[in-house]
Amino acid sequence: MAPVTMPPVEEAKQVFNRLGYTVSGNGTELRAERKWRTVQVTAMDADDASAPTRVLADGGTTEGPLLRCFVTWKDYTGDLREQLRRADPSYEWAIIGVDGSEDYDVVRGEQGAVA
Repeated sequence: MAPVTMPPVEEAKQVFNRLGYTVSGNGTELRAERKWRTVQVTAMDADDASAPTRVLADGGTTEGPLLRCFVTWKDYTGDLREQLRRADPSYEWAIIGVDGSEDYDVVRGEQGAVA
């Protein structure tokens, strides 16, 4: 596994590519597109996942994607889920927890359960 101080950008790209999305963008902000669906993907390191005030406050505009996915290391998905629940953003969100292997967990915002 990569150090938790590095955002899992490559892992985020791999997950969405395996799901059939076309992924574009540089750095930690990515755009995943498939058919009619566009997802704004944000890769977050351990520090960002524990205190993500910048990304939580930025819900974007109605012209941008209304679906957000935050990709972080599995050990930090719980912290991020709680931060998102408290912030109660106006957009639909999910969290993908990765560990450097091909396995990942999905936590959906509306259910708060691992899928």
